[in-house]
Amino acid sequence: MGNEVDLLINYPKAKRNVEERGNSKTEEDRAVARQFGKDFFDGDRRHGYGGYNYHPRFWSPVIPTFQNYYSLSAHSSLLDVGCGKGFMLHDFQKAFPGMAVKGVDISSYAIENVIDSVKPYVQMADARSLPYPSKSFDLVISINTIHNLEQDELIQALKEIERVSKGHSFITVDAYRNEEEKALMMAWNLTAKTILHVDEWKELFEEVGYTGDYYWFIP
Repeated sequence: MGNEVDLLINYPKAKRNVEERGNSKTEEDRAVARQFGKDFFDGDRRHGYGGYNYHPRFWSPVIPTFQNYYSLSAHSSLLDVGCGKGFMLHDFQKAFPGMAVKGVDISSYAIENVIDSVKPYVQMADARSLPYPSKSFDLVISINTIHNLEQDELIQALKEIERVSKGHSFITVDAYRNEEEKALMMAWNLTAKTILHVDEWKELFEEVGYTGDYYWFIP
């Protein structure tokens, strides 16, 4: 198993009223969000992002952290599992012209509306069956994605990430460290189907044989 490391430390932190959002969310809202269509990305805020648009202030500050940690260069290859509209891939490519980037997402809406610069490099695909040969990428990343699967499906996704990586991967998942954080997370959550205590996540990684790095999303 890899390291618990916050590689998103420089991602801008939003001011969240977690309790208010939790109180306003319904199971109907979650059902709409889990379709990962237009409503999730560009619809009402209660169903997801409330408008998912590119801005360099989000991912640009994160790229140097990944570069330093994984010694990335223009000669590296990278896969983003759950790439959405490809904004992070765009910023990687901007920072490293010539980098071989690929992205997959289960959302046809996201792929159809991906940022122009990475359109040739993304495709609709399922994290449980990645359409690449084994050991294809120097780095595989998956940010707040695989927890949207049921646990048995998530295990398969972890195995796929492990399979297509040459040795480096990084994921973030919804998690909690105590009962207070658990209650907030359960209220806050829109799309995740697997939410575990951080120690349970580590045990799962160990059981599955996931050797990559990881960190948590805790609102």
